[in-house]
Amino acid sequence: MTLSITEDIRSITELKRDTSTILAHLHTTGRPVVLTVNGKAEAVIVDAAEYEKTTRALNLLKLLLPAEEDIREGRVREAGDFFAEFARDRNICGGGVDPLQQ
Repeated sequence: MTLSITEDIRSITELKRDTSTILAHLHTTGRPVVLTVNGKAEAVIVDAAEYEKTTRALNLLKLLLPAEEDIREGRVREAGDFFAEFARDRNICGGGVDPLQQ
C-alpha cells in the first residue's frame, strides 16, 4: 500500500468540505488518507476492513514475540518430545505416539 502524495494527503478543510469524495477515494484505492492541519500531518484515516486486517496482524505479531524470545534464548525442544509428554500428562490414548510421524 504505497501512499500517493498527490492523491492521499488532504487537509481537514477538504475533508469537511468533501467528505463523501474522500471516503470514496479511500475505499476505491484501499490506501490511507493523511489529514493535515496547517500543512502538517495530524491524522490518518483508513478503510475499516484494512484497519481490521492490520489490527489482526499486529495482534498475531504480539502473540509470536514471546515465542521468538524463547527461540533466541534456546528454550526449545523437539515437537515429538513435547507431544509425547503432553499425551502422557493428560492420559491421552496413544501416549508416546508422535503425531508428526502419523
